[in-house]
Amino acid sequence: MRKYHLGEFEEIVMLTVGILNNKAYSVAVKDEIESRLERSVSMGALHTALNRMEEKGYLKSYSGEATLERAGRPRRYFEITALGMKALRLAKESRDGLWAAIPQSIWNSSYAMDQL
Repeated sequence: MRKYHLGEFEEIVMLTVGILNNKAYSVAVKDEIESRLERSVSMGALHTALNRMEEKGYLKSYSGEATLERAGRPRRYFEITALGMKALRLAKESRDGLWAAIPQSIWNSSYAMDQL
């Protein structure tokens, strides 16, 4: 399992790449995370995570067309690889297993209800 381990931020980034599908470039990923999770994301942290996951083989990137708004530089788009999907599935199964292991009595307790 450790072989496919994803940190929380890596998992969020990969899920967002999946959500954006063929429109997943760094600024779009950043905007989507910030919009959906109301969480600020630094471009440095995002680029580090994207590059690290590409090195692990979880993502692959390709260049789009050059645009005038980017001074002729192409955007770098990302997509999830088969290995990345396996890592995401294992992360989901692990989390689902932990959620399922919480006793129902915890969910029904007055303390838990007070926290909602």
